[in-house]
Amino acid sequence: MDQALPNTPTKGRGAVSNRAGRYERLAGERTDDGWGTLERETEEAPPLRTEILADSSRKIIAKNDSPDIPFDRSINPYKGCEHGCVYCFARPTHAYLGFSPGLDFETKLFAKHDAAELLRQELSKKGYRPATLALGANTDPYQPIERQLRITRRILEVLAEAKHPFGIITKSDLLLRDLDLLAPLAEQRLVRVCLSLTTLDRGLARALEPRASSPPKRLTAIRRLSEAGVPVAVLTAPMIPALNDHELEALLEAAAEAGAEAASYILLRLPQEIGPLFEEWLEAHAPDRKSRVLEQIRSARGGKLYDSTWGKRMRGEGPYAFVLKRRFELACKRLGLDRRSWDLNTSIFRPPRRDVDQLALF
Repeated sequence: MDQALPNTPTKGRGAVSNRAGRYERLAGERTDDGWGTLERETEEAPPLRTEILADSSRKIIAKNDSPDIPFDRSINPYKGCEHGCVYCFARPTHAYLGFSPGLDFETKLFAKHDAAELLRQELSKKGYRPATLALGANTDPYQPIERQLRITRRILEVLAEAKHPFGIITKSDLLLRDLDLLAPLAEQRLVRVCLSLTTLDRGLARALEPRASSPPKRLTAIRRLSEAGVPVAVLTAPMIPALNDHELEALLEAAAEAGAEAASYILLRLPQEIGPLFEEWLEAHAPDRKSRVLEQIRSARGGKLYDSTWGKRMRGEGPYAFVLKRRFELACKRLGLDRRSWDLNTSIFRPPRRDVDQLALF
């Protein structure tokens, strides 16, 4: 009888497999039929290409009522993310689309090509009231395909025209491309950037976040934003027990030295399909630490790999979570990284023109 074979990493990709989402009726697994097809498949397999699909959503601003995050609205220019971070909490959303939260999530991407036009329509509606809007709360607005598509850039242009306050959450230094927009907006207290920094170990970064900016590039981005007057916070996330949690203080120190003025952290979250995907990743990249990592995660999640309870899902509970929280608080106090705030200027908002395309014809 054929035996299931372990999945192997794909160069430049984060997930180790393309396991089926929870809504699929069928699932597959790799087996060796004894006829040499496995060897041929490995030798002949072409590199996984990124495929860009059109997103047909008719609204661009998503609302939420979560008490765990400091904003109630967000924009995500893309579904799926080419950065390929194996731990990404957005992976399960690909299951809703009939795709795998594994490799499909990082290779079959949905782009909202008309995002700027949809945003213009929503901001110009009668009765719209501005509040700080988060750009990239689910997937990264500055993932590699943004270099060509420039959807995020066009969104920023609409927000700048409307003088609408917003924050950016990213782990890419590509946002420096848009510093010409961000710096003037910062002078009016209309923008804040939160840059994710997971590890200073470049080898670990390549395995965890294969297509994201390297740690040195992210620190350079923090420095340049700060020098340009753009307030920037560092997000040390996720903290993974027995893998990168020992770096917490070093990450905060490096960010503070680069000019960050605030910080936050998140304990690794493994909802839905991410748990099995992360276990596969550990088996492939850190088999000697696998049992210890999972044991400590369960100790902070009530004996499970994940607890979605509001107030607990971001930080966990129990002795490990308490110590991690205390370490973070003490380091932030020592480094002056305690100015975290999403309160930006809403007083100068003005609805953008709705007829910008028509006017361009004359």
